[in-house]
This record gives sequence, C-alpha cells and structure tokens, in this order.
Amino acid sequence: MNQWINYYLFGIYPYICLSVFFIGSLIRFDREQYSWRSQSSQLLRRRQLIWGSNLFHAGILIILVGHTGGLLTPVFIFEALGISHTAKQLTAIIVGGVAGIMCLAGLVMLLHRRLSDSRIRLTSSFADIAVLVILLAQLLLGLGTIFVSLNHLDGSEMIVLMEWAQHIVTARPGAADFVANVSPLFKIHLVLGMTIFLIFPFTRLVHIWSAPIWYLGRRGYQIVRTRRLGKA
Repeated sequence: MNQWINYYLFGIYPYICLSVFFIGSLIRFDREQYSWRSQSSQLLRRRQLIWGSNLFHAGILIILVGHTGGLLTPVFIFEALGISHTAKQLTAIIVGGVAGIMCLAGLVMLLHRRLSDSRIRLTSSFADIAVLVILLAQLLLGLGTIFVSLNHLDGSEMIVLMEWAQHIVTARPGAADFVANVSPLFKIHLVLGMTIFLIFPFTRLVHIWSAPIWYLGRRGYQIVRTRRLGKA
C-alpha cells in the first residue's frame, strides 16, 4: 500500500499537476484574459504593500531560480565545474535560507495586510487568502528542510531529489523510487509544491507569467483617473 501511494504521489501526481498547470494556464489566458492579473488593492496600506511585495517577490524569485537550477542541472555538470556535493549543499542552505527569510517576512506582511484591513478583506476572494496561506505553509516546510539538510552535508539527500526531478522532467521511468526513503518533511514539501502547480491556473498566481522580472523595479502603485460626467 505504501509503495503504491509513493508511486502515485511521486510518479503519477507530478504529471497531473504539470498538465493542469500548462493547459489550465493556456485556457485561462484564451478565455479569461481580463482576469489575467493580480487583483490590485494598492491604494490601501500602500507602504506595507510595497515592503511586503518587494521582499516576497525578491525572495521567491531567488528560491524559484535556485530550485530550478539546483534540481534540474545534471550532477556531472557540477562535478565538471569542480563543485563538490557538500559545497552545493551549503550554498543551497545559505542562499535558500536568506531568500526564504526574506520571502517569509514579505508574505507575513501581505497576509496580515489582507486579513487585518476590513476593506481589503472584503475585496479578497477565498482563493486570494487561501493561496497566501498555502504559500506560507510551503515556505515554512522549505525552511524546515534546512535542518534536515544539515544532517546530510554530503549532498546525498539532494542528489536523490535531483534524480527524481530530472526523471520526471524527462519522463523516464522509476522516478518515484528515488524519493521512497527521503525524509517525510521533504515528501510533504514536494507534494504541496506540486499541488501549487495544480491550483495555479485558478488563482491570481497566473500573473507570474507576465514578465516577473519587472516586479523588482515596479513603482508599487497604480494610476487611478476620475472621469468627469458631461452635461446631458
């Protein structure tokens, strides 16, 4: 039973999530382009929004780049560059830890802003709040895995996760076998991460597709114009 669950969660579920992620995003863009944005409430608590948004986006971009590069780069490339598994592990811990704390600080500010202000809460959908809570849970799990990684500075745990991710992306069989014996914390982190891909097309997260690099340089406010009513 446990073997079947492991096979489903780490051998089948990833493809379900990725399929919904890509196909759902394309369908939403084709049919609901008006909703292809982050439902802004920038006129309310602007200073808290700017600090929270910049910290969150800077942290999450570093985390995404680190995860993508770290998991999908073949092991032989690191070896060819002379980067040891221990050095890679320590770099991931330090950079990921700093970026995770930045992201956590920003996310807490954004969540507090959305829940503590009645005006913002009234304009927030269930999905708006739920996605922030899910991201918070995923971030805390990710920070928690740092303590597990400190017990595997030889990089053995990370290599196993890399093999799993690369087998999934290249559609090679046996991917689930690689993570069968990893820490339960890593397994929960992986499953929740894949679930975020699953719900992605149905939330405000779709705005990530819209040139995310400009997050760090955006002004942090929107222009609102009034319209004068002409005489009848």
